[in-house]
Parts: sequence; C-alpha cells; structure tokens
Amino acid sequence: MEIKTSKRLLIIDDEENMRHMLTILLKKTGYIADTAADGQRALDMIGQTHYDFILCDLKMPNLDGMAFLKQGREKLESTTVIMMSAYGNIDTAIEAMKMGAYDYISKPFKTDEVYLTLKKAEERESLRRENILLKERIREIQESYHFGNMVGKSKAMQDVFHLASKAAQYNTTVLISGESGTGKELIAKGIHFQGERAQRPFIPINCGGIPENLLESEFFGYKKGSFTGADRNKKGLFEEANGGTLFLDEIAELPLTLQVKFLRVLQENEVMPIGESKPRSIDVRIIAATARNLEEDVKKGVFRQELFYRLNVLPIRLPPLRERVEDIPPLIRNFIAKFSKDMDKTISGVSPEALSLLLKYSWPGNVRELENALERAMILAEQDTLLAENFPAELSRTSSSLQNSNHSVYDGYSLKEAQRELEKRIITKALMATGGNRTKASQLLEISHPSLLTKIKAYHIEL
Repeated sequence: MEIKTSKRLLIIDDEENMRHMLTILLKKTGYIADTAADGQRALDMIGQTHYDFILCDLKMPNLDGMAFLKQGREKLESTTVIMMSAYGNIDTAIEAMKMGAYDYISKPFKTDEVYLTLKKAEERESLRRENILLKERIREIQESYHFGNMVGKSKAMQDVFHLASKAAQYNTTVLISGESGTGKELIAKGIHFQGERAQRPFIPINCGGIPENLLESEFFGYKKGSFTGADRNKKGLFEEANGGTLFLDEIAELPLTLQVKFLRVLQENEVMPIGESKPRSIDVRIIAATARNLEEDVKKGVFRQELFYRLNVLPIRLPPLRERVEDIPPLIRNFIAKFSKDMDKTISGVSPEALSLLLKYSWPGNVRELENALERAMILAEQDTLLAENFPAELSRTSSSLQNSNHSVYDGYSLKEAQRELEKRIITKALMATGGNRTKASQLLEISHPSLLTKIKAYHIEL
C-alpha cells in the first residue's frame, strides 16, 4: 500500500529502534520524516517547523506524550497528532484523543496499521481543507450580496454595490438617485463606514424637513447676537460633520438662494456662519440623494446646473424593487431574521402562497414597504411560517375603484379638477400600498403628514 505524499511528519519515541523503523517505513511512502527522543525535544522542534502529522508515543522520559500534547496545544492546531500506546495505556490514549489527538495505534503494531491510520488522517485533512475552502467561498458569496446593511444579489444591485465600494475608497462627491424606500441612506452609510472617514461623524439631514427660513442657520451656523433669538454661538451642520460625511437627502428641495451657498462650500471647502466676517475652513465629504430627476429640474430652472455638476461627480442609481424581483427572497430572509430577534419569535420563513404574493406585488414603496409588510406579518403570525393572510390585503386585492381610476381619463377642461383627480388617485394608491398607514403614505408621497390629512379630508378618501 502506497501513500503518495510530500507531507512533513515528526516521530516522537524514546526507543531508537522504533524511530529508525518508522523513519525508513515512512520515507518510502514519500513523507519527510524527522525524529525526537522525548516530548521536550519535540516541543522545540514544533516551535521552529510546521508538521502536518505527528506520531507520538505516550510513555517517554523528561516529557511524556500527554504533557507534550498539553504544552504544545497552541502550536498543534493545524497538525494531526496520532498517539502510539502499549496495550496497558489504551485509556490514556483515549484521554489524549479528548485533548485533540486524532487517533491512536496500539503497540506492537503491524506496518499496515500505520499506513491505514495515516491514510485516514490524510483523507480527514483533505476533507477539512475542502470544508474550509467551501466555507470561505460561501462567506465571499454572502458578503458579495451585502453592502453595509443592504442586501441584493441581482445584477442591478451587484453593480450598485461595486460602484459604492469604489466610491468608499475616495472622497468624491456622490449623488444617489432612486425612488422613495430604495435605500439611498443605507448606501450613503455604507460608503461612509467603508471609507477612511468611518471613525468620523456621519450626519444625515433631510433637506425637505427643515423650514426654509431656518435652512441657512441650520447648515452654516451663526454667531451670538447675529439675529433675534441667537443667544449663543452655534455650529452649523457642515461644521458638525467636519472630518466626516454630510448626507443631504432630498437635495432637490433646497431653494435656489441656498443652492448658491452650497455651491461655494463645495468649491472652496469653507463656510460663513451668519454674523461672521471670516469664512471657516471645513473638510466634509458630501453625499447627496434625491427621488427626483435633477436633470429635468435643471431644465426647468428650479435647480442650479453648476451645483448639479458638482454633486453628480459619481452618480449611483438605486433600482426600484420591481426591477429586481430576485432580491425579494433574500430580503425576506434578512428581515425575518431581524424581526425574529427583535420580537423574540421563531419564524422559519414564508409559505409558498405568501412568497408568490410577495413576488407578484409591484412594491411602490420599495424595500421600506416590504420591510413594513413583513413586520406586520410577524406580529400577526401564529405559526412558525408566515402565511398569505398575515400580510396586508392590498397585496392580493386589486381595488376595483383604483383600477377604474387608473384607466379613467378626465374628460373635462379644468386643469384644477384634473389635478384633483390625479392627486386623489395617487394618494389612494399610496394609502393602499402602506396598509392605510398615513405617516408612511406621506413619506411615499413626499408631502408632510398634515398636508396628507388635509387632502384625505378634502377628497373624501376612505380606506
């Protein structure tokens, strides 16, 4: 029986005849064999040379096999140790296996026993290496499906992740576009936390969520006494984010007058707080996001062309969920794992009927809407599997009134009335998509919550 190998092997035995016999035997099979007369000498040798296999006797002077195994444990993690014992030491050999030895051979042994034991060890090592490589490959695949806290294995999202990873390596200004709920802020966070500014502040701000008369003071700060109510010096958001990243969500909501000042910040890397006479230098990375088409806004004259060019150095477009249906199953698994932990519930997955429902739905609210639907289903679930009835009825029901309104054409001449019809239709659609959640519907519609309530009342919308 031959073992084709070039592995390095150490023989530890106090009997010179045994060392000599095993050395000749194993060298014939291709092993590179070294020897040691006791455990102490063997410890010195494994500290300088890596051995794939070790044949170690149990009873030896100075340092026996068990002591060698204990003292050399850290250095033997990637080495297969086979103990050799006389008939009376079987219990000790088994104890050695509990401490990490792979196998043992009883003395006296036949030549074939040594061959077979080493062959088994070789096969085990081969399987172990394959297992490590497989785990590493699985880890690489799983990591490729993630960017920060985002999940996606579709080609569209893989392209986004690749571009975002590139962006993370530099301080280039990034403009992220995409519908509401596609994960623009998550991509921005991923870029920040994978880059060299990861230990510095990441400050997200919704440009449409600040009253216009407060925008300048919020972004640029002010000096005490510069206006009524300025009872102290205040840093603006640009200075708060100094050294880090300022994420400007809904950048299209900035008024034209402020766009000019933002352009200066990007060009000069400095800000002028209200009431100050000298500008302050800053080092801030800008990542902007919008659900609108800024190029169209530039053509309409509501967004400055030069600011658009400054922001659009590295554009990243996030596709809507309906364009990457293959990402829905991994997203479902991801959200179920998250909510199972938060709710202390054990949910194994979704039923085939529920999955079919989720795959067919158009998800106007994108990933955010999917997340909300799964959270609701988790709350309602009474089994370990999410069923179709656990999800909002809107996912499976096509409202006849909405369907009719989608296909109806206003046949009057009043632009105001046509606008009212269109607004009513879109608001109804948003409410259906969010299961009647008005706060989330207002986010989808990109209007304030009070404005939505006013329109619901004015249009007599009932859901």
